[in-house]
Amino acid sequence: MSRYVISLGGNALGNNAEEQKRLLTHVAHAIYPLIEMNHDIVIVHGNGPQVGMINLAFQESTSTPEMPFAECGAMSQGYIGYHIQNAIQNIMRERHIKRPISTVVTQVLVDQKDPAFLHPTKPIGSFYTKEVSDKLERDMGYTMVEDAGRGYRRVIASPKPIDVIEKESILTLLNQKQIVIAAGGGGIPVIEKDGKLMGIDAVIDKDFASAKIAEIVQADELIILTAVEHVFINYNTPDQKALTSVTLAELEDYLKGSHFKKGSMLPKIEACMSFVKATGRPAVIAALEKAVEAFKQKSGTIIHP
Repeated sequence: MSRYVISLGGNALGNNAEEQKRLLTHVAHAIYPLIEMNHDIVIVHGNGPQVGMINLAFQESTSTPEMPFAECGAMSQGYIGYHIQNAIQNIMRERHIKRPISTVVTQVLVDQKDPAFLHPTKPIGSFYTKEVSDKLERDMGYTMVEDAGRGYRRVIASPKPIDVIEKESILTLLNQKQIVIAAGGGGIPVIEKDGKLMGIDAVIDKDFASAKIAEIVQADELIILTAVEHVFINYNTPDQKALTSVTLAELEDYLKGSHFKKGSMLPKIEACMSFVKATGRPAVIAALEKAVEAFKQKSGTIIHP
C-alpha cells in the first residue's frame, strides 16, 4: 500500500455551503479509487474564500465581537472537514465499504519573525471590484491587491510552516487505516511564546502545509489537485507548453525565467519542490477531474528529483 497526501484548493469548493457539498461529491468520487485500494490518505484543503467570508461575517455583524483569524481558520477547518467527511462517507456507503475518516483540527507552527509578516501576500475572501477594494482599504485598513486578473482581494501574511503540532495524532490515525483530513486551510497558525502556543493572524498556504505534512508522514507522493491539467511555461502565449514531467533542476531554470505567477501556480511549484527535495519522492500537480490518472502518474505535471 502507498501513502498519499492530497491537496485541494479552497476556490474549488464553491461560494457557499450548498455549492460546496455538491462539488465535494465530485471530489469524493475522484479520491474513491485510492480508498478502494486501501491506500493511506491525508487530505489537506484550502480555505481562502471560506475563512475570508467567516471573518467578514463577524466584522459586519453589529451583535458579535470581531473574530481573530486563527479562530476563523479553526471554524473553517470544522465545517469544510465535515463536508469532506460526509461526501466520502456517503460514497463509501453506496459502495458498501467501511473505513473510518476523521478531521483533525490542526495547529501549524510558524516563526513570528518570518518576513512574511512584514509583506502580506496571501489572498483571502471574495473578489471585489476596484471601487469596492478602495473602499475596504480606506474604511477597514485592509491591504488589497489585484489577483491574477480575477478582481481584487484582501491579502494577509502567509508565513511558512515549520512544524505540525498534531502530527502524532495524524500518524496514529493513519496507522489505524483512517482517512485523515488535516491542516485545513494550511492549518491554524500558531507561534511559540514563553513556552506556550498562541494563535496569530495569518493564513498558511495550504500547498506548503501539504508538503510539510507529506514530509512528516513520509508520503510516497504529494498530489496537488487544481483547475488545470498541467503546469505551463509561457502561459497564455503562442509558445505555451504543458509540462508533463520535469526535474527540480529544470524547474529552477523556469523559476529564474519568472514563468509562474505568485497568486496562481508559483506556491504549488515551490511546495512540490520542497517535498521532492526533502524526500526524493515525486509530486504531481493535476486537474481534479483527472485525479485517478494523476494517482497513477499518467496525467498532470510530475515533478521528479
